[in-house]
Amino acid sequence: MADNNKVKIWIQLADAANPIALSINPEEEENYRKAEELVNTLWKKWMNRFNGTSEDVLGRVAFQFARLYLEAYGENRQVNDFLTDLDKQLGALVGGDE
Repeated sequence: MADNNKVKIWIQLADAANPIALSINPEEEENYRKAEELVNTLWKKWMNRFNGTSEDVLGRVAFQFARLYLEAYGENRQVNDFLTDLDKQLGALVGGDE
């Protein structure tokens, strides 16, 4: 895929000295901005709550998002497995092979 449709954005996480440059598809920018906002919001909240360095708190934030990702991934797998099984059962009921 050609990179000529990509846009370059910069995201600023926590109080990092340098923003992160990314080259993304324009339709993805909203999700990247929302992710940036979520990380920074939680980081600011936890900087006030926990007595630690910025890096410590950013580590906690990363862990929290990884945990939430794994929970959502597991739930999605369960739904996918259920739908696959349901499709097989419905196929058997109507006499299809699929």
